[in-house]
Amino acid sequence: MNSTANLGLEGVVAFETEIAEPDKEGSALRYRGVDVEELAGHVPFERVWGLIVNESLERGLPLPTPDVAPVTRSGDARVDLQATLPTLAPAWGLKQLVDIDADHARVDLARLSSAALSIVAKSLRGEQPIVPERDVAEGRTAAEQFLIRWRGDADPRHAKAIDVYWVSAAEHGMNASTFTARIAASTGADCAACLAAAVGSLSGPLHGGAPARVLPMLDAVAASGNPESYVHDLLSRGERIMGFGHRVYRAEDPRARVLRRTAQELGSPRVEVAEALEKAAIEALREKHPERPLETNVEFWGAVVLELAEIPAAITPALFACARTAGWSAHIVEQKLTGRLIRPSAHYVGPPERALSSL
Repeated sequence: MNSTANLGLEGVVAFETEIAEPDKEGSALRYRGVDVEELAGHVPFERVWGLIVNESLERGLPLPTPDVAPVTRSGDARVDLQATLPTLAPAWGLKQLVDIDADHARVDLARLSSAALSIVAKSLRGEQPIVPERDVAEGRTAAEQFLIRWRGDADPRHAKAIDVYWVSAAEHGMNASTFTARIAASTGADCAACLAAAVGSLSGPLHGGAPARVLPMLDAVAASGNPESYVHDLLSRGERIMGFGHRVYRAEDPRARVLRRTAQELGSPRVEVAEALEKAAIEALREKHPERPLETNVEFWGAVVLELAEIPAAITPALFACARTAGWSAHIVEQKLTGRLIRPSAHYVGPPERALSSL
């Protein structure tokens, strides 16, 4: 029997949303109608969070971020975040979504999203002495406070790099983690549980952690001094060029433009090599795959910007989770307003009816 299932759900429209519009043909990304290129580097993440969730730049994340410590010290900040978020529901007396209205949910989500930044920063700090909260409060933005809580100070270049990355990664439509958050929200679970469910989907490298795979390519190109030869050898072996192509955009990922500009403005030493590899890769991919565009995506320049902020590759998923609290929160509220339980069907393709004795 042939399956009628759409494996992977690609192209299936399951929701109507007012939150973000990834413009696949126009190479643009808009949050509530505002282009991300207008926001990144100009409006801090905590205010962009407000635009995405509350439709207001003035109703963003509460600062200073709450002093919340991770309940585990696993050595993986993403794991510590996922483990800690659900414990905040009973600790803070959070009610389930089914028992509160949308405004109440937004307040809970703002508090939880702000706490997520504290949890990740403290997880990354490890066993080092705790930074006094009065010092943390001296940070003017969420990114600065995050760095102070983590490292004890906030280098302005590092803070801007993180802030632009967070704004660029704040929301991007119906991806794996956002879908997970909406599924949890559709059950009426509390907001902490919904966010924790979304964080769990980042454990796989195909969503949120891929920038870490770009840096080794830049190292190899820098060592060889010949990006064209490097790209040719990579493709001839059937290997992927990380940071190119996207399932949504038919042209360049607009977030790549934002992050490229930031890397240039902040003086990343990788810019020259990255631009050379980008040029060589795009030309080679156009020649190899003329039928489908494979332009630069967010992972490529995201890797350069995060390295500039001295972010170890292994913690990229945790930084991504901090950013995506905005999109997750907005979708959790939007799903609550639908009042619908998400329950798709599956097409059975297993053995026909048979007796136990036949086994």
